[in-house]
Amino acid sequence: MGGYSAAPTAPTASPLMPTSVLVLYYSRHGATAGMARQIARGVESVDGCEAWLRTVPEVSADHAALADDVPSAGAPYVELDELTDCDGLLLGSPTRFGNMAAPLKHLLDSTSSQWLSGALSGKPAGVFTSTSSLHGGQETTLLSMMLPLLHHGMLISGIPYTEGDLVRTQTGGTPYGASHLAGADSQRELDEVERNLCRAQGQRIARLAQRLSA
Repeated sequence: MGGYSAAPTAPTASPLMPTSVLVLYYSRHGATAGMARQIARGVESVDGCEAWLRTVPEVSADHAALADDVPSAGAPYVELDELTDCDGLLLGSPTRFGNMAAPLKHLLDSTSSQWLSGALSGKPAGVFTSTSSLHGGQETTLLSMMLPLLHHGMLISGIPYTEGDLVRTQTGGTPYGASHLAGADSQRELDEVERNLCRAQGQRIARLAQRLSA
């Protein structure tokens, strides 16, 4: 798989430009970041598609960013223009009491200009999450993450049951989006089924983005 590319200046794909899917996530202990990398692999397994792997900084109690402008390791922080320029979006967060984590919510709360301009309207999107326990709120988190995307006019896609691993999984994986059971210490690695479903979700959004941006 090639490196993750910087955002192009034009918002839509062309015959000379790859279809871009923004894989945007927040990760505290690394589990959601691991999912994002597998999803990005799925995106880039589709000919003519590239993944932009991006994260968001921590926030303080008064919602001011705490981190440096550039992270010391891992994916770069997202820029709002990349939401406008991408052809599709995959949004990931660990579960916080059945909802997305504050840093990702803080980012979404700052997208009023994109909402006013309709920058995300008509683009495909999907969501993914990880939890410490099997019934720790995966599905409620995924469903709540869809709400701001629906307000933006995005076209939400989950994972269909034509993916056989969705039936076989005994850990993560839902029809609403990819998920992962990270364990009480957040150290459990993605298993084969979880990796397969992450890549399948990346492929699905990439193919939808290709068709819609053609």
